[in-house]
Amino acid sequence: MTIPNDIPVHPVRSGSVYFVGAGPGSPDLLTVRAARILGKASRVVYAGSLVPEEFMHALAPEARWVDSAGLTREEIVDSLVEGANRGEVVVRLASGDPAIFGAMAEMTTELDKQGISWEVVPGVSSVFASAAALGRDLTLPEVSQTVILTRTAGRTPMPEGEEIESLARHGSTLVIFLSIDRIEELVERLTSVLPEKTPAAVVARASWPDEILIQGDLSTIAVMVRAAKIYRQALMIVGKALDPELRKSARSRLYAADFGHGFRDPSGGGTPSESAGP
Repeated sequence: MTIPNDIPVHPVRSGSVYFVGAGPGSPDLLTVRAARILGKASRVVYAGSLVPEEFMHALAPEARWVDSAGLTREEIVDSLVEGANRGEVVVRLASGDPAIFGAMAEMTTELDKQGISWEVVPGVSSVFASAAALGRDLTLPEVSQTVILTRTAGRTPMPEGEEIESLARHGSTLVIFLSIDRIEELVERLTSVLPEKTPAAVVARASWPDEILIQGDLSTIAVMVRAAKIYRQALMIVGKALDPELRKSARSRLYAADFGHGFRDPSGGGTPSESAGP
């Protein structure tokens, strides 16, 4: 990858661990910084089923690649620590963005205990890749201005007050991870709070070549998902922001002709800096 000379170059330090967001799947959604760090990596610990392995290998052909799919948390941390103590540039390659269901805290806590420096490189989350694939806003003026990212309880229980029914009562856009294998139960719980005609969509493997888009409402989405044989690597989006009729009428006041702000004078007399005087 050729980087223009006028773009500031982020330093890459040996003996450090980088938690790098690999993006949702499509290789060209990897950030420039992530690609640079991978190019300098000596060790890459990654989840083989969740990142485009062949392309990523090409970015770091000399690195030792460690597939974490069959490893425990302790084994993953041991590999990170071992590489850093050897003075390597170590990458923990996470799908999407490391900050969302990335189990980062339990690894960085151990790195801190051992005095190993680490850094986070953000990635494009499947949340935004899914919204892009659907061609939908997650927020609409006067419809929904809040997005809740959550999951349902599985092996990891939900904290008190974060049950899906409690979150659905807000009426916000819900993005639900790691729950598609229990979609019938999920829909039953959602429809105990929301109308059955609430718009819903499921995106499987967002941005991958075999991406699947399912659009319906809470009364139809589970049947459609099962018919498409989607059982994992998918998220569900629920809320009125997906409603095509509401989208037609939604208008942001920020861009209204009679709305002024720091960069626009609603009177038509030029920008505020030109018309307001000293």
